Amino acid sequence: MSDVKLSLLIVAHNEEQQIADCITSGAFADEIVVLLDRSTDETGVIAERLGAKLVKGGWPDEGERRNAGIDGCSGDWILELDGDERVTPELAQQITEFLPETSADYCVIPFRNYVGSRYVQYGWGAYNGVGGKAALFRRSKKQWHSGTVHPKITLLGQRGEMTAEIDHYVDEDMAGMYARLNSYSSAAAADAVAADTVPGGLSTFRRFFSRFLQSYFGKKGHREGYIGVALALFSAMYPVLTYIKAQEILRNNKDR
Repeated sequence: MSDVKLSLLIVAHNEEQQIADCITSGAFADEIVVLLDRSTDETGVIAERLGAKLVKGGWPDEGERRNAGIDGCSGDWILELDGDERVTPELAQQITEFLPETSADYCVIPFRNYVGSRYVQYGWGAYNGVGGKAALFRRSKKQWHSGTVHPKITLLGQRGEMTAEIDHYVDEDMAGMYARLNSYSSAAAADAVAADTVPGGLSTFRRFFSRFLQSYFGKKGHREGYIGVALALFSAMYPVLTYIKAQEILRNNKDR
């Protein structure tokens, strides 16, 4: 890739079933860094076998975890993946051609999202998934902020865009989708209480309906059959569950 060094950064927790495919998809990178966050399975062993450098530790805060991974990379550019994401061959080729010539500082890459082996094009967004993200960036041009779920990021400099995609295997099935909803809403509730940003009950329950409609109709989830219904319910229930769990935390804190 000329004189431009690319680091592949994979943030992983107990991803022994997926880490090999993730690393292999990004094997064109000059350096592979796997951040192991409190992993107890064979993720690290598999990653080292495939030539990855490991960064080990425990980071309950998502923003701190991501920044620690970035700090562990030595490349001029960083391609940031999760264990359930894959670089498509088309994207690998596009990145290889793009980096030596570009004046951009970060690049938004579109996603193809899957539930199990099924490609699900519509209904994502509003908490339950993304259509793309700034996964490719120059060192120091992307900074994660504090937060345990969906923390904010700061991007500096000129934006670029890819047309080739990352394949994202979001959930194995409906049970996995709603286990993720439970986990995300619990973390978001803890963040809201800690930051004293718990929203009001009335506005929260209004969002149940607006988020459902946004996912099912605005994002065209109705085209995906029962999966579209499930995605819309995920979007609608996320703020409501976050509110209810935050109220429970507040009550428990008061009772102590």
